[in-house]
Amino acid sequence: MSAGGEPGKAFAATPGVYASLETLLRLKGQAQNFSFLPRQPVHSLLAGRHASRMRGRGLNFEEVRAYLPGDDIRNMDWKVTARMRKPHTRVYTEEKERPSLIVVDQRATMFFGSSEAMKSWTATEAGALSAWRILGVGDRPGALIFNDTTTEEVRPHRSTKTVIRILNAMVEYNNALGVDTESHPERLNEVLERVVRLAGHDYLINIVSDLNGADAETERLLTRLAAHNDVLVLLVYDPLETRLPDAGKLTVSDGQLQLEIDSSDASLRERFSDLFNERLEAVTHLLKQRRIPVLPLSTSSGVAAQVQALLGARLGEQTELIDLVAVDGKLGRAGGAPPGEEGRNTKAHR
Repeated sequence: MSAGGEPGKAFAATPGVYASLETLLRLKGQAQNFSFLPRQPVHSLLAGRHASRMRGRGLNFEEVRAYLPGDDIRNMDWKVTARMRKPHTRVYTEEKERPSLIVVDQRATMFFGSSEAMKSWTATEAGALSAWRILGVGDRPGALIFNDTTTEEVRPHRSTKTVIRILNAMVEYNNALGVDTESHPERLNEVLERVVRLAGHDYLINIVSDLNGADAETERLLTRLAAHNDVLVLLVYDPLETRLPDAGKLTVSDGQLQLEIDSSDASLRERFSDLFNERLEAVTHLLKQRRIPVLPLSTSSGVAAQVQALLGARLGEQTELIDLVAVDGKLGRAGGAPPGEEGRNTKAHR
């Protein structure tokens, strides 16, 4: 692996740190009990006001026929009804093989984790679940996997072979990460520009990222994408980013410079939390204005259980509780590892 994080030389698969193809293949069996379509159970994050921008697949007109009990009154053809003097309705069929793009962030800022997994690992699992689920409902999964220097594109196609190409690309990019990888926040917008060029109309676009580097240009690009497509953001974060533990003197680094801080300072810990919440509020405000749903995904519990909990699994089917939940734009604890637990990686990207 080069210092720039070029895909190529890979590290041995390490659960929670470096992904493997075998691990992502096994997620196929967990890609169920949730949906990216707008029709959601009432407790789904995409239900009601959360889902107002989610369109779902397009509809193709099939025929006009006599109204039957149970037909949707909204599809009544009033002109034919007046002419024939009997109720008639328009019949539509749902478009098949809807194209999708899964945008998976594997930049240096994602190589961070304080409990169960790195953000980069969590992102690969979320990307794999998305790909398997999209294929499972008969649509065409595609992807853009990117790091701080390069991007891998997989064009949308309905096949298991395409999903495996996506998984292999995620593993390659994930395994190329290291503590010496240089961070490039501007890459987020460069990749979103490419998504704008690739996505036409009626795509499902799942963005799996910590959104590091989001700015006014990000807002412009997301606005363009959301105008004609369904955009969903799976916001990956680590509990340590929300609350600095009281662990005495710590040395943190951005990969180039080091800084010693005294985490026992209560005012420092408060400022740390405020900084994260301010960034989170700015991101969620940006997305809320565009009516783009946000799914917060924590590194400290299973990705499949979190996705199922957020996207509509019945309460009895949830295998575990997610450890953090979104409340009024902030993240509050609901369980998980203690805030002071020693992390896998002490490198901090800010």
